[in-house]
Amino acid sequence: MVTIYTTSVCPYCHMAKEYLEKNNIKFKEVNVEEDEAAAREMIQKSHQMGVPVLDINNTIIVGFDKSGIDKALGL
Repeated sequence: MVTIYTTSVCPYCHMAKEYLEKNNIKFKEVNVEEDEAAAREMIQKSHQMGVPVLDINNTIIVGFDKSGIDKALGL
């Protein structure tokens, strides 16, 4: 299960989503601008306030880190 926490204006969020789509990875997008509870959840998981934050099978990746994403997905 992949969840990506985003905002609508974050360029790295768009890049991360495109990267997941390019690799045919299904994901759930959660916009933390629109969902205050999700923002708190993201901060609790990552201890960060910046986006994107990816939760890949309970592995937390902060930012658009291709190598971290690949490792967490086993690519």
